[in-house]
Amino acid sequence: MKRSFTFIFATLLLFTTCFIGCKTAKKAFKRGDYDESVLRAADKLRDSPSSSSAADILKQAYPLALQQNLDDVARYQNSPEAFHLEPVVNAYERLNRLYDALRKCPACERLVTVRSFMPEERDAREKAASERYEAGMVSMRNKENRQMARQAYEHFEKTNALLGGFRNVQSMLDESYEYASFKVVVEQVLVTSRAYQLSNEYFQNKVNEFLQTNKRLNKFVRFYSPQEASTIRLKPDHVVKLEFDDFVVGQTLIASNTDVVTSKDSVKVGETTVNGKKIAVYNKVTAKLTRTRKSVLSSGLLDMQIMDFRNKSVVTQEKFRGDYTWNCEWANFNGDERALTSDQKRLCNVRELNPPPPQQLFIEFSKPIYDRLTSKIRDYYKNY
Repeated sequence: MKRSFTFIFATLLLFTTCFIGCKTAKKAFKRGDYDESVLRAADKLRDSPSSSSAADILKQAYPLALQQNLDDVARYQNSPEAFHLEPVVNAYERLNRLYDALRKCPACERLVTVRSFMPEERDAREKAASERYEAGMVSMRNKENRQMARQAYEHFEKTNALLGGFRNVQSMLDESYEYASFKVVVEQVLVTSRAYQLSNEYFQNKVNEFLQTNKRLNKFVRFYSPQEASTIRLKPDHVVKLEFDDFVVGQTLIASNTDVVTSKDSVKVGETTVNGKKIAVYNKVTAKLTRTRKSVLSSGLLDMQIMDFRNKSVVTQEKFRGDYTWNCEWANFNGDERALTSDQKRLCNVRELNPPPPQQLFIEFSKPIYDRLTSKIRDYYKNY
């Protein structure tokens, strides 16, 4: 019985998959996407070689896909436009994708005559890559102009995408990027304090992590640490200076308030004798509750200056503020404990705690500063 159920389930699954696949192939055919129609039909015929609907779609779609792509080849082959061979490469690539898909489907090869265009694609790639490479070399004649160097880099990128390892394209990518990139050195974060010997290690490490993760914040902006810049004797475009120029760590405020609280319900407060019998006496009870809240405030101000390295002028300057408040609350009471709510009782069991050390407070208020700083750097350099 179990085997029968498994067989029926597998059959239904296969039927459903085939039905959905054939429907999808048919939809693609109707909208004129013959490549997609062929690929969908081939998928179904690999799973279900006897599918008549997939076979009918394939027999109609493949000749049309073939003709559509060959028409694209003919249209662009002799075009006077620059880089006209790249759409030719794309057309041959699509044709060979169809060839690969149909070669993996024995049922498909019995229905249509499959044709490969690998030699044509290789030839077109070689010519298209050569055209892009030469355009990059022309732009490199004016590589001192950053915009021309960027054009060259993009040409070499296209070259490498068309034909990886073409000539010395990798070294040309590296060289053009050096001229194309906008170089920014981010100096170490300074902390000046007479009252505290505070370490900015946490904040500095977070900044370094950001720079390492975003070495190329956009395609052509490159960040360097002072050590990296010194090692390669870099002459940057910008220098980012960061300094905590004002901060307060551990400003303590203590506030207390006392209230008389009354129990919500009446409780037993004693006994009395009535007609010789002891009877419980109920009433609401009160307590004097004193709540104390200690707040330790810490805040800081980071100054960011972005300077033009060549003329030493300040390009932009901004200050980022961060705040952190540590709180501790406790309570005590005089009177009847039954007057207290469960939350008030819990608070009475809390004891006064010591605040974190100044170093930890410094770290805490610097966290929102880091978020604001890195967001600003992203926004500032995204269009450079």
